[in-house]
Amino acid sequence: MSELKRLLAAYDKQKAVNGACALATVVRVEGSSYRRPGARMLANDNGQLTGTISGGCLEGDARRRAQQVMQRGKPEIVVYDSTDVDEDLEFGAQLGCQGKVHILLEPLDFGNPNNPLELLRETAMQADAVVLATVLASSDTDRVQVGSRLLLKADGKAKGTLTTKAGLHQNILTDLQTLLRDEQSAHLDYEKDGISLKIYAELIQSAPRLTIYGAGNDVQPLVRTAANLGWRVTVIDGRANLTLPHRFPEAEQVITLRVDELNPFMQQKGFAVLMSHNYHYDYGVLKQLSQVPQVHYIGLLGPRKKADLILTNLKEESIETRSLTERLFAPVGLNIGAEAADEIAIAVMAELLAVYHGHAGGFLRDLNGPIHNRSMLYPQSQYDV
Repeated sequence: MSELKRLLAAYDKQKAVNGACALATVVRVEGSSYRRPGARMLANDNGQLTGTISGGCLEGDARRRAQQVMQRGKPEIVVYDSTDVDEDLEFGAQLGCQGKVHILLEPLDFGNPNNPLELLRETAMQADAVVLATVLASSDTDRVQVGSRLLLKADGKAKGTLTTKAGLHQNILTDLQTLLRDEQSAHLDYEKDGISLKIYAELIQSAPRLTIYGAGNDVQPLVRTAANLGWRVTVIDGRANLTLPHRFPEAEQVITLRVDELNPFMQQKGFAVLMSHNYHYDYGVLKQLSQVPQVHYIGLLGPRKKADLILTNLKEESIETRSLTERLFAPVGLNIGAEAADEIAIAVMAELLAVYHGHAGGFLRDLNGPIHNRSMLYPQSQYDV
């Protein structure tokens, strides 16, 4: 189960008993931190926490503040600063990250269909990226409240509202459309119609799709691992005795297809891993994937000579393999010495994550630069307006 699904499950459980809860969201990071903007944690009125906003150093204080937010019924932004060691120790956060973390704490109104978790519910299995805009500061809280949200989808439809001022609303929408097109998150400042606003616009990517060709027992731990990370998993094999849904309960789809039946299905984008242990099946899949560039990662289980033989045979059929070779990871997985099926699943999933996030893998101690991708747009302004 993905982090968002765990948050939604905890939220729904609390809603069912009409118990209060509050959401903590990382909305800005300056310097180093354990979690990046967009990390979320749900706190209920019994003090139970779901999700994380740090490595454990902020959760205790955030729990206490969440209780206060529930009682007051108003959101607040808390800044934890570990750049000053004395202050870090004094306030007990003990981040040790040498950075500032800005947390939006807000009570959740079950009756509001546009509360943050209801809007996030719509993004849980979306096919395309969306942008979720949140008001962090307003000079006129009677007209624009902190915590107000607007969700912009890829089809241009918007849900929720930030302001009733038509000119300001249009300016915000235009900027959100640009961020969605450029696949970026940003902090945005506005001065219009007598209102000053500060907004955090968060790009939320669609859940990545993984298609696994093969339905043997060694596929099961990879399906579990990928689904637990929020990936949408499809399992395909030509053997009907293996493609049984109960064998892969975490998969979104389990399909029986012979090689000659695959082509119509292969048009969807995403990631593919071949684990059929059958040369002819793997050959047929790779032959068809060579014509599907939107599948930008193809992992092939087995020895390197198997991949070399398949590529040689494809060339003999006059099939262009340069594009295929660029996308092919064979043998599949990071080099962690994996042997057992569960270990192989970790190695494969680690490689999938590295490719998905645009990283090369390897040891973090050898990295010359920041761990996280800092493509966020951070203006110098703060929350006070």
